[in-house]
Amino acid sequence: MNEPLSAALTTLPDVAAWQWVPGTPGGTLLVAGRQRDTRRAAPGTVPVDEVIAVGDASVAGRDLTTLPRLTRLLDEVALLAMARTLDRANLFRQGREHDAAHAVEALGTAPRHAWIVRRWLTTLTAEKRLDHDTATGRYRDLVAPDRAEYARARRTLREACRGLDYPPSMTRFFLAAADRLPALLRDETGLQDVLFPGGGTDTAEGNYRDNIPSRWANHAAAALIADEARARGGPGPLRILEVGAGVGGTTLPVLGALAHTELDYLFTDVSRFFLGSAQSAFTDHPGLRFALFDINAAPVGQGLAVGSRDVILAANVLHNARHIGSALAGLRELLEPGGLLVLIESCREHYQALTSMYLLMSPAADEGWFTDLRAGQDRVFLTAEEWTDQLDAAGFDPLPALPGDEHPLAAAGQRVLAGRVRPASTHRPDPAGIPAALAGRLPASHRPARVHAVDRLIPSSATTTEIGAFR
Repeated sequence: MNEPLSAALTTLPDVAAWQWVPGTPGGTLLVAGRQRDTRRAAPGTVPVDEVIAVGDASVAGRDLTTLPRLTRLLDEVALLAMARTLDRANLFRQGREHDAAHAVEALGTAPRHAWIVRRWLTTLTAEKRLDHDTATGRYRDLVAPDRAEYARARRTLREACRGLDYPPSMTRFFLAAADRLPALLRDETGLQDVLFPGGGTDTAEGNYRDNIPSRWANHAAAALIADEARARGGPGPLRILEVGAGVGGTTLPVLGALAHTELDYLFTDVSRFFLGSAQSAFTDHPGLRFALFDINAAPVGQGLAVGSRDVILAANVLHNARHIGSALAGLRELLEPGGLLVLIESCREHYQALTSMYLLMSPAADEGWFTDLRAGQDRVFLTAEEWTDQLDAAGFDPLPALPGDEHPLAAAGQRVLAGRVRPASTHRPDPAGIPAALAGRLPASHRPARVHAVDRLIPSSATTTEIGAFR
């Protein structure tokens, strides 16, 4: 943050702390008022038992007790694929040792994928398949699979996918991605070609809709939104914004749960490809509209008004936000007072993703990386506890994360998280007034393009030095 802006902010009585978020055109400023204990239970009755029952009904007949074992089988196959790729590059044979930078270079890794290779090294070390000398930073003694062991692992992958209700197309995707890892890391081929063969979405639907953890989460989220519709009642449609709707894996059960509810449902995604597919798939649903929406851009600048939505749904997309706190604050502004935000997020790292889907999450050459609490950590996903903290800081009263830790599906890591917009208070500055106040003190080149008010700031290695002291 530049010094003139910092000096100007200290003159604003409602602003007690601020955080400059880099990586957006013109910059984003988060402002907070006097620090206070914000965490509280969301008002109203949370239909936890009902939501869990709907999720359980969607996977009825499946033996959920086998899921931890099947999930571990996927992890094991991914670990072997990582080790095999490293071994075939002759990195750690005959007692050789290398640091992470050399491993990235030896694989010919595209700069944007370097974090994935670093994550492989730390993951294999944690699983006792690679040794790491913390004094020198070098890795050695890789435990790599032979041809027969890897062939057996591929057969095990098929068993795990069948048990988790992945369609055959998803099994083929996992295997094809593992086979192409060297080329994928070098950006000689793209994972999109593997995930959407021939332009079809069947494989992606298997990842986000058909498997057991996703099916449970999608139907549980739908139940939560249906309960919200019943509680609101009254005239007029329920105004829903779905961001990052993708292949519509969550859209379909939500529309089913709201079959008798008047809707103003805005289906959005950052890609026209998904919008075109959705318009063909959902032609018979009244009240459904389609638009582009980018979670990393200013929400109000994308044709949506402050306080114009009752519910916002974001399934498996918000982890792509460069700064979670900024994205949540922007979405909160689109909700009316008391509005509901419903998220579906993976809250654990799946090793299988490190050899497949993670390659879609690396930033493009002209994009920045994460500037929130994940900065410098080579990771994408937040824990359930971190999501709850982020919701609270952004101005939501968090609901319990579902399923709970005691549920058989908890090990799969897919969680439904939600928060209700906390009433504005004297502790939260008015973001609309800050640009005007700064305009009288600073030239345009020193003013942020976006300002969001939050209830609390969460430091990160990318922004810690940019946070002003609470007064």
